[in-house]
Amino acid sequence: MGASSVKRAFKYRFYPNDAQAAELTRTFGCVRKVYNLALAARSQAWATGQGRVGYAQTSAMLTAWKKTKELAFLAEVSSVPLQQTLRHLQAAYVRFWGRQANHPRFKSKRKSRASAEYTRSAFRYVEGRLTLAKMAEPLDIVWSRPLPDGAVPSTVTVSRDRGGRWFVSLLCEDTPPRMPATTNAIGLDFGLTALVTLSTGEKVQNPRPERRDRKRLARAQRALSRKEKGSRNRGKARTRVARLHARIADRRRDHLHKLTTRLVRENQTLVIEDLTVRNMLKNRGLARAISDAGWRELRGMLEYKAAWYGRTLVTVDRWFPSTRLCSACGAIAGTMPLNVREWTCVHCGTAHDRDGNAAINLLAAGLAVTACGAGVRPQRESSSRPGRSVVKQEAPPARVGTPSR
Repeated sequence: MGASSVKRAFKYRFYPNDAQAAELTRTFGCVRKVYNLALAARSQAWATGQGRVGYAQTSAMLTAWKKTKELAFLAEVSSVPLQQTLRHLQAAYVRFWGRQANHPRFKSKRKSRASAEYTRSAFRYVEGRLTLAKMAEPLDIVWSRPLPDGAVPSTVTVSRDRGGRWFVSLLCEDTPPRMPATTNAIGLDFGLTALVTLSTGEKVQNPRPERRDRKRLARAQRALSRKEKGSRNRGKARTRVARLHARIADRRRDHLHKLTTRLVRENQTLVIEDLTVRNMLKNRGLARAISDAGWRELRGMLEYKAAWYGRTLVTVDRWFPSTRLCSACGAIAGTMPLNVREWTCVHCGTAHDRDGNAAINLLAAGLAVTACGAGVRPQRESSSRPGRSVVKQEAPPARVGTPSR
């Protein structure tokens, strides 16, 4: 059964002329300036006991800023992206107050993403031609795929990455295509040598996109370090490094999209482990490999594609001993270092592949949740600490559906 109508962003590359590039660059700078001014005003008001400053107050401040001599340049660009960045700041504060994110931070010219968002009042879209406010000509967009039939963008976001590439993202209402009906269920164990091991025994190898360009990236970074700070050559060297990073990210994203689409198409229920990637990245020996694998991006794709296409995604608590639990007899093995890829159960003598066994156990736990709503609890095991209870603390239950990130 297909999913209902959803909002989807369709991203394309475009090539602006000199006038358009100059206008967008000015807009990016003004958006960043307004965001930082509003954030400073809100932070100062809170620190001095004046209470919370909301979107309405910062919008009034923006009107006043445009009338000053120092900030008169804010009136030279479209007002819509400036208002949108104030709304984005308000949304960031709402997440912060809800303890879903850290306090908003100031935007940096070099490190922050250069982008501007336009609503319908600030752009014109007619027969595949997109013209933004303050521009006389439409953008030269490479339409790599068509928009949905009859779709009219509700918002348009223009961005430029650090490699100098320009992108436009159009948010449209769309109904995802119907997926073939299936009752298949599968467990997925994320890894480094094999990116994903399925409970069927299949292993999807990790393409390691960063490793393929590691030498070229190292040479470019060394060249950048030798350039004089503030020089034009340093800017060119920085762009070369950024383009290499962008190519690596593009290859990783392409592979993950193809993999997740196949998994969602072929299976009705998918079970994964609730990994804390942020904490795992603190391991200096594995941080680079984990980042290259893209586990967080992989999970995110599974989440929204499962929601789009009416599939069920189950997350099993991270403390569930999927690796050490024998899928044949249910006994739990002792400590198992990462270099142990195969092991034999001392109770029943079954030989296990480490990742394959974990995927089978994840699938069994996920099916238990979907069948009767049972929680996934770690098994009892003896403790190595004298005087302590031999019962391991019960972990929270597994969750069905789209998990929070």
